[in-house]
Amino acid sequence: MLLEEFDTDRSAIIEPDMVVNKLDDFPTVTVSCFSHQLFASVISLLDAKKIAELRSAVGPSPVYEVNYRGKRFALFQSRVGEPLCVADYEDLTAMGSRRLILLGNCGVLDRSIEDCGIIIPTEAIRDEGTSYHYAAPADTIEVNKKYREEFKAVLDEFGYPYVEGKTWTTDACYRETREKTAKRKAQGAVCVEMECAGMQAVCDFRGTEFFQFFYAGDNLDHSSWQPRSLSGDHRLDDKTKIMFLAFELGLKIMEQI
Repeated sequence: MLLEEFDTDRSAIIEPDMVVNKLDDFPTVTVSCFSHQLFASVISLLDAKKIAELRSAVGPSPVYEVNYRGKRFALFQSRVGEPLCVADYEDLTAMGSRRLILLGNCGVLDRSIEDCGIIIPTEAIRDEGTSYHYAAPADTIEVNKKYREEFKAVLDEFGYPYVEGKTWTTDACYRETREKTAKRKAQGAVCVEMECAGMQAVCDFRGTEFFQFFYAGDNLDHSSWQPRSLSGDHRLDDKTKIMFLAFELGLKIMEQI
């Protein structure tokens, strides 16, 4: 299989630092989300200053510096789907990002997980392609190897219950069949999303720190699909509060540096 052809060569024909410039004094911690409504909501609440742009054929994407409780953070909107998400963060790494906290929506494979409930992934099932260019072939990859306990302390402080478990990373959201879903549940997956395995793999490859958590969205653990608060501005206030948990974790990370 082509996905088994992992190349250990550390250099590629095109490297990120060939297309972007390093920024002086890049913020210590970077925070990102996927939802444009959520991103806009947080930007409106923080003093944001544009410091860079991510560029692609679909147009530029701004990178901001924001101030949260007296500390500087980088903030940008990640794009949905592993190849784009990974490529953007490759550019951010070349600019100077060394620690990323990423949050996003996920589908749940356990109906007991409430809408907008917090999920901390511990391992990602690699049912995708991008991660295999950054890590040797395997069915899973360990995720969130640092800062789990710090994030749990944040959740306890602000009164958020949470679930820990495997996530199923897929790059084909319209191919989550009943049979595949049953197999992933049997492997221990509690949720499904489209970026985690590849993002952990690229950060491991580049030697940067990565932490991701999810807020539960649609329910696949039912006789028919239940969208719940998957899209739009449904429960935007709740999701905005959840995003600020990322900044609280960032503060704890800064204390350790």
